[in-house]
Amino acid sequence: MRDVETIVTDGRGHRMAVDTVTSRPKRVLMLVANPTVSSNNGWPVGFWAAELTHPYYELTERGVQVTIASPDGGEVEFDALSDPRDESKWSATDLVSMGFINTPELMGLLQDTARLADLDHTHFDALMICGGQSPMFTFRDNVDVQGAVRAFYEAEKVTAAFCHGVAALVDVRLSDGSYLVSGKTVTGFSNLEEDYGNAAAGVEIMPWRAEDALRERGANYIMVGLFKAFAVRDGRLVTGQQQYSGREVARVVIDMLGL
Repeated sequence: MRDVETIVTDGRGHRMAVDTVTSRPKRVLMLVANPTVSSNNGWPVGFWAAELTHPYYELTERGVQVTIASPDGGEVEFDALSDPRDESKWSATDLVSMGFINTPELMGLLQDTARLADLDHTHFDALMICGGQSPMFTFRDNVDVQGAVRAFYEAEKVTAAFCHGVAALVDVRLSDGSYLVSGKTVTGFSNLEEDYGNAAAGVEIMPWRAEDALRERGANYIMVGLFKAFAVRDGRLVTGQQQYSGREVARVVIDMLGL
């Protein structure tokens, strides 16, 4: 009876039971971009809400411990169009993000994110890199981001990126000097989707294109159509096409972690 009382007291009894093969919970590091200003249009840009909130939900529901980090640490912000409260209504149907926003404990995680370089990569089982607009201006040349990707990948840990988060992969070289994505089958925000966004905004949104850059680095880039949820695994590298693919990526990662 005492065990039942303990379970009731700590709240475990009414949560979804998850079968695991180890007593230690799996730990995933989720990387989001710091706020910046678009060099193309002068817009304030951040990370895309759903690319954090949807995989966060999938992971934590399976008992995964998630740490949210950013290259510079500190407060991070959603891209305005990804906020379901935005007057544009672009993401008004994103109920998962709305639930995240209305949970003070979760929003508190975005007020003071860990600085990537301060974290011990050996503490984590997987790295997941979220996209949005800021990554296209801040991730590609960031040595701390490149170092984290290289460290996770060469330690034979799950390494994932999705949407414009694949900017973090483009220029990563492995210890042998080769590009990480060379010869890999990957996806990411497509030229078709860039064309759609540019037409909707009436301007060229991004300074370069993920699909083109990945192909230039020798990757086998694939996609499945305009805004269709899609994730692809090549060994321990997992990539997702766009903002609707974060949950698909998380499910692949969960499977790879043995959960």
